[in-house]
This record gives sequence, C-alpha cells and structure tokens, in this order.
Amino acid sequence: MGRCLGEEMLITQSSLQQGDVAFWLPSVLGEMRSAQAALGLRSRWGKMVVVPDVHVRICAQEIIKYDLEIKALVQDIRESPGPLSLLTELNAKVKVMFQQLRLQIQDLEQMAKEQDRESDKQALLAEVENHRKQMLSNQTAWRKANLACKLAIDNHEKDELLHSGDSSIRHRKMTKEGLVQTASSITESLMSISRMMSQQVQQSEESVQTLATSSRTVQETNEEFKNMTGTIQLGRKLITKYNRRELTDKLLIFLALALFLATVVYILKKRLFPFL
Repeated sequence: MGRCLGEEMLITQSSLQQGDVAFWLPSVLGEMRSAQAALGLRSRWGKMVVVPDVHVRICAQEIIKYDLEIKALVQDIRESPGPLSLLTELNAKVKVMFQQLRLQIQDLEQMAKEQDRESDKQALLAEVENHRKQMLSNQTAWRKANLACKLAIDNHEKDELLHSGDSSIRHRKMTKEGLVQTASSITESLMSISRMMSQQVQQSEESVQTLATSSRTVQETNEEFKNMTGTIQLGRKLITKYNRRELTDKLLIFLALALFLATVVYILKKRLFPFL
C-alpha cells in the first residue's frame, strides 16, 4: 500500500510543474495521512493496528486516486488559456471524477458502519468526514479555477475585440454562450452538493431519533430496576420477619418440651418414690 501511494505521488508530481507541486503538496500530504489512518489505527504507544478488511484498503486507494486526479484537473483548468470547449471538456471530466469520489466515500462510510469493533468504526467514520471536507475543498478550488479561467478567457476576448472587429464580436458571442454553459454546469454541481447535504441532514435526524429511542429505553429499564429494587426490599423484610417467627417457634417448642419433661419427671417421682 505504501509503495502504491509513493508511485501515485511520483506520477502526480511528474505530471505537474514545479509551482504546482508547491501548491498541492499540503493537500497530498493530508491525503497520505488519511490513507494511513484508513489502513490502520495508531495506538498511543506508536504501534499500528491494521484493519483486516481488504475492501476498506481498496476503497481508500480509490478515494486517493480520484482526489489526486481532481486536483490535477483543477490545476489544468486554472492554467487553461481556453477555448471554452476545452474548459467545458475539463469540467465534464471533473464532474465524473466528483461523482466517482462521492460513490467511493459513501462505500467507505457503509464499510465503516459494518465494522465489528467500535474503535475501527469511529476511526473510519472520522476518515469519511475528512474525505468529505477535502471534497468540498476541491469543489471550492474548482469553482475558483473556473472563475479564474473564465476571467482570463474574457480578458483575452476583450483584447481580440480591440484588434479584430466584427470577427471578434462574433467570437465574443460564442464565448458568452460557452460561459452560460459553464455556469449551467457549475449550477448543476452546486445543486448536486445541495442534495448531498440534504441527505446528510436527513441522516443526522435519523441518528437523533435513534438516540431519543435509546434514551426512552434506558429510562424504562431504570424504572423496571427501581420496581425490582422495591420488590427485593419487600422480600428481604418478609424473610427477616419469617426468621424471627422461626426463632420464636423454636423457643416455644423448647419451653413446651422442657415443661413436658418436667411433668414426666414429676409423675415418675410421685409413683416411684412416693416417700420423697
């Protein structure tokens, strides 16, 4: 896994320029730390506890791969001189990558919920949240790159308009149409993000309802425990009372037996030794 990550880092860095490596290096290092956390949980003594699920490792690799590809495409958009057709093509690729990345994150979240150990589950859910934050950061960078690219294209079109006359005006109209198409694609992406956030809110509501149900169950169990405590105390009192009654009965039996023996001795004495 470490060798695969190193090879992906070398390939990505070789495909970007020197300034691009400086720009994306913090994000890439963050992804490496996320991959390390997804593949294993570090204990407080520094030892690594490996999650045995191979599917989790594969899913983490896919998430890192799509994230690096998105970063490379966003950098291409930022440095793209145009035309709008190329920008539209790059945006279409970015949309596909975001869809694949979102599916992989959802798969990783489902795998996290299926973990047997609570520590593994919580660690993977934390990694899912980190991946979602990184995806939102990439989407923000994507929008900024589109704005920068469209601004550069617009400035270029203005320069051509000053020198080429009518042909530049027609080209500018085409540019505006491309800008409208790009804005529409970005709007669709934002709507997709909004739907995803709505799904997250719905999942949070379901979690709150589950917690409320668990709380009611705990309260009912507590009430039953109190009732059982009262019953046990009543039984203890009855047992104590019966023990006292048993002691009294034994004492009475002993006194009756002593009286009987004394009576027998007295009768024998009168019959056998009447002169005493």
